[in-house]
Amino acid sequence: MTRILAYRFSAFGDVAMTAPVFREFLEQNPDVEIVMVSRKNFESLFSDIPNIIFKGINLDDYKGFFGLNRLANELIREFHPDFIANLHDVIRTKVLDKIYRRKGYKVFKINKGKEEKEILTDVWNLDKVQLKKTVERYADVFREMGFKVNLSNKLRPSIQQKSGIGFAPFAQHKGKMLPLDKSYELVKILAQKDKIYFFGGGKNETETLERWEREIPNTQSLSGKLNLKQELDTIAELKLMISMDSANMHLASLVGTRCVSIWGSTHPYAGFLGFGQSEDDVVQIKDLTCRPCSVFGDKECFRGDWACLEELNIQKIIEKI
Repeated sequence: MTRILAYRFSAFGDVAMTAPVFREFLEQNPDVEIVMVSRKNFESLFSDIPNIIFKGINLDDYKGFFGLNRLANELIREFHPDFIANLHDVIRTKVLDKIYRRKGYKVFKINKGKEEKEILTDVWNLDKVQLKKTVERYADVFREMGFKVNLSNKLRPSIQQKSGIGFAPFAQHKGKMLPLDKSYELVKILAQKDKIYFFGGGKNETETLERWEREIPNTQSLSGKLNLKQELDTIAELKLMISMDSANMHLASLVGTRCVSIWGSTHPYAGFLGFGQSEDDVVQIKDLTCRPCSVFGDKECFRGDWACLEELNIQKIIEKI
């Protein structure tokens, strides 16, 4: 049995995107085992995938070079890997790579395509093209090791009888988030036909969604009430998820639920569309030449008016459903 030690510590959505890749890679290479090292609270993302050992760590326990050196040695002692897969490629993981190489391990790392993404997000670039999907970038790491992996990019529903619509109106950055007044109006319309379940987290989001639950009939807020496993189980039972370009889209992919995704300053061209999700279910304003101006939605609006979100008509979302 070949053992691959893989690490990716954040962000939540990016870690979630590794799971369907691992599943199909391990199905196609049954004599391989992956040890996935990540944050402890991400464990449920991988719990139902055979041949994965999840190693949850607290990064605060391994600060600086000496901390990372200790982590590297602990992982070697516990798992004796054959290959190292760096699926993150940030300063912390570059240091780990160096430590492993010095110890004679073969290290393979993701090519994040930073230069291509800089060109893509240049607001003066009018010739924008689809870049390689992030899930393929993850798969490339295993291909470089000499393994074969063909990603199906198909959803796998774990439950056949599905009902209700999930809605996750929040995102980490303003550039990814439909204005809340539009989201509110959207829910009022959708709740006339379907039960709507709200997803979110944190105090402010929970307060907002609980207020919506009180004001809009046929809705229920699950914000702050579920752990990650419960959230995945709930999303698996939905006939549809509506999400921004955020982690909930990737959770829907993980459990085989169709997702209508809303994109503002970011764009599926950067490669972050959920695994198995259809481009037909993407809602965006296509004729804004400044889009995408950001890979992660964390930049201020170049125009100052957030037209990519302010001008988005909720009727476009309703039509997809």
